[in-house]
Amino acid sequence: MRNHKSRLAVFCSGDGSNFKSIHRTIEDKQLNAEIVLCLSNREQCGAMEFARNNGITTVHLTEKQFTSFDEFADAMLRCLREHGIEMILLAGYMRKVPDAVVAAFRDKIINIHPALLPKFGGEGMYGIHVHTAVLAAGETQSGATVHLVNEEYDQGGILMQRHVPVLSDDTPETLAARVLACEHTLYPDSLEKLLAEQQS
Repeated sequence: MRNHKSRLAVFCSGDGSNFKSIHRTIEDKQLNAEIVLCLSNREQCGAMEFARNNGITTVHLTEKQFTSFDEFADAMLRCLREHGIEMILLAGYMRKVPDAVVAAFRDKIINIHPALLPKFGGEGMYGIHVHTAVLAAGETQSGATVHLVNEEYDQGGILMQRHVPVLSDDTPETLAARVLACEHTLYPDSLEKLLAEQQS
C-alpha cells in the first residue's frame, strides 16, 4: 500500500519547535505521512496553537481529568484508536507515556533527546538540566538522539544520532540552542528513514 499515508500523532507540552520542523518537512518533501493529532497535557501552549492554525485536531489530556491513572491511560488509548494513529512522535512532551500505551504501540513511539544517549538520559534529564550536566562533565561533544520509547526513560533503541561540538565558552543556554538546531534536522531525517523502512 505505497499510497497509504502513515497517520501520526505528536505529543507536546511546549512551543513545539520540533513538531513544526517535522510538519514543515512532511509538507515540503511530501513524505508518505500526515500529522492528524496533536495531544498535549497543556491546553494552551505553542504546539496546540500551531496545530489549530494548521487544521490538525488537538486533544488536551491530563491525569488530573481522571480519578485514576488507568482511566487516563485508557482515555489516551481510546483517543489514539479513534483517530487511527499508527505512530506517535514525542516532541517536548513532559510526561511519561503510560505503559499501556507503550505496549499497544510497541516500536511505534519515537522521541528526541537533547544529548547523546545513553549518556545524560533518564528521569529528570530534560531541557536545560541536560545541557548543564553535559558542561559539568566536561564533555567536548554533545548532540541529539532519536530513539524508540519503552517503559523506561530514554532506554529504548537508538534510531539516529547527530553530534554538535561543546565550545569552551558555552553556557547551558548556548549549548541548548545549538543542540535544538541539530534536533530540527535530525528528527525529520529520522522519521523519513523510519517511514521508508516501514513502507518498503
